[in-house]
Amino acid sequence: MTWKFAVAVCAVCCIFCSGSAQDKLPIKFGKVSAEDFDLSKNKFDSSADAVVIADVGNSSFVGNNKGWFSLVFKKQTRIKILNKNGFDVATEDIVLYSKGGEEEKLDNLKATTYNLEGGKVVETKLDASSIFKEKISANLVRRKFTLPAVKEGSIIEYTYTITSDFLFNLQPWQFQGGYPRLWSEYEVQLPDFFNYVFLSQGYHPYSINTQSNEFKTFAVTEPNSTGQDRRISVSGNVLDKRWVMKDVPALKQENFTSTLSNHVAKIEFQLSQYRFPNQPVQDIMGNWFKVSERLMNDETFGAALAKNNNWLDDELKTIDATAKTDLEKAKKIYEYVRDHFTCTDHADKYLNNPLRTVFKNKNGSVADINLLLIAMLRHENIYVNPVLLSTRNHGFAHELYPLMDRFNYVIAEMVLNDKPYYLDASWPELGFGKLSPECYNGVARVINSEPKAVYFIADSLEERKVTSVFTINNEKGEMEGNFQSMLGYTESMAMRKSIRAGEKDDVVKKIKSAYGSDYHIQSIEMDSLKSMEDPITLHYGFVMDKPSEDIIYFNPLLAEGYKENILKAAERFYPVEMPFTMNETYILNMEIPAGYTIDEMPKSTKVSFNENEGMFEYIIAKTDTHIQLRSRVVLKKATFMPDEYNPLRDFFAYIVKKHSEQIVFKKKK
Repeated sequence: MTWKFAVAVCAVCCIFCSGSAQDKLPIKFGKVSAEDFDLSKNKFDSSADAVVIADVGNSSFVGNNKGWFSLVFKKQTRIKILNKNGFDVATEDIVLYSKGGEEEKLDNLKATTYNLEGGKVVETKLDASSIFKEKISANLVRRKFTLPAVKEGSIIEYTYTITSDFLFNLQPWQFQGGYPRLWSEYEVQLPDFFNYVFLSQGYHPYSINTQSNEFKTFAVTEPNSTGQDRRISVSGNVLDKRWVMKDVPALKQENFTSTLSNHVAKIEFQLSQYRFPNQPVQDIMGNWFKVSERLMNDETFGAALAKNNNWLDDELKTIDATAKTDLEKAKKIYEYVRDHFTCTDHADKYLNNPLRTVFKNKNGSVADINLLLIAMLRHENIYVNPVLLSTRNHGFAHELYPLMDRFNYVIAEMVLNDKPYYLDASWPELGFGKLSPECYNGVARVINSEPKAVYFIADSLEERKVTSVFTINNEKGEMEGNFQSMLGYTESMAMRKSIRAGEKDDVVKKIKSAYGSDYHIQSIEMDSLKSMEDPITLHYGFVMDKPSEDIIYFNPLLAEGYKENILKAAERFYPVEMPFTMNETYILNMEIPAGYTIDEMPKSTKVSFNENEGMFEYIIAKTDTHIQLRSRVVLKKATFMPDEYNPLRDFFAYIVKKHSEQIVFKKKK
């Protein structure tokens, strides 16, 4: 890229930060002594399979001979492998970007394994022939290598440099990962004529976070095919930012996590503007109005919706022939697409084929299917627009900046009588106006001439379940009961999916296996299976063998209740992200087994969580002939910060304890 530079004459402005021994990297790369193998003085999880001793990166800009600038990224890493389960760290992938015949350049790759043998350090270097290259996609290639002579106790070290002409690809830095990191450092030098947005996340604090400025001149060579190349000097302030984290714990996958990429401590950069002296500011990132305009003119997105699509005329006459209102039309069209099309990929935001081809093939990605749904609704003059969002397993989308790689999903927003309806026809189990919990991941963007943010928050999605059990003593002296449970919508969706996959027998087996061998389950039925807007009601009968023991231990929750804590880890460094709030009620009305009396019974209790954010009640009462129990678990929010983890874990531990308590019946004498 050629750019006509004006030489800047600026005053020197420097901020000097005082240093200390604690600010300096505690090791010297390329030099490993016997003492370096002893990590006993360092703080990290003793159960770790490997530990990153130091991970250091640096990014800076240089003038190149193409009339522009290049990015230079240098990385140095030292890791100790503690046992064989940590051998995976000895394999490193380096991903390089390429476009239009240009590719980021990998240089100065060196890798060494150090082993301590007989008190001496033995080095084994990586051979250049052991570095492999493979193509990942049209724009990405991978360089991969595995260090040699690795065994338990090895220290491995590698270093490399990447030179890139793609200034949008300022390397991000991850301070945290699957193994503990004793020292993780990143430094960038940013000329003020390149403006980047910093995107930082994570819950581990910086040990060092400093910045300084210096005035610097860059030499840029502008090639000239007909004469001598032109050398240009470009001067400006350079911001030097340095971040260091120490003793960073490993980030491990736990229950109720959207994706770890949302919570790993890292920093990313997005090129926003060029700001060269004496020249107008050039906006690179754009804003949502510009991005939306581009998307609506894109043949793989909005342009296909703006066409007449008159090939749909005859089809839609048949599909919505009986509809009398726009809402009825919309439901007919939605149900047709949902029930007749197969989604082949639930992570896509652009059309893979023309809409007419998608309609003919009756399959496509989530973008293909939902953009077709929008085209069909617009054909009937129903106001509807596409919505871009990011699913929970993909990570958070940014609320302000139009960072397109953060989005991976398309749904429809239909507005009738000022009421919005959000539609996704890519799942056969979804009802009209319903979305999968995977879509409840924060901000989304409606794409039209006035793009707006809409929010799908897990806190707004309630999973309500009501279960009732009634038992009597039959004429044989057996306990005979009836079980009925109106499932939550998400649980209903999962059950419909299992049954659609031909797993109904597995569902029945799971119900039966939840009871003991002395229970006989009868007539399992499921209501509303084909009514996708409604939750499923599950009901069945059961008979318990006539007891013969003098003492009966009976759990009144039967197959329901919490058998174990849903939060396993003793500590957690990132939020608990439940997919919805919960409101679960269990009611039991039972006749005391014939010939027995109550010897012991759990006590009633009621506790709250964080005052009004949740509650658990366990209310039990008895008469001479009957026992009544009501257990209710309520959580009014779905996301809990790390400092709320221990109280939340204790809350569920208490529920598990109460749900495990038994009624003791004693035979009458």
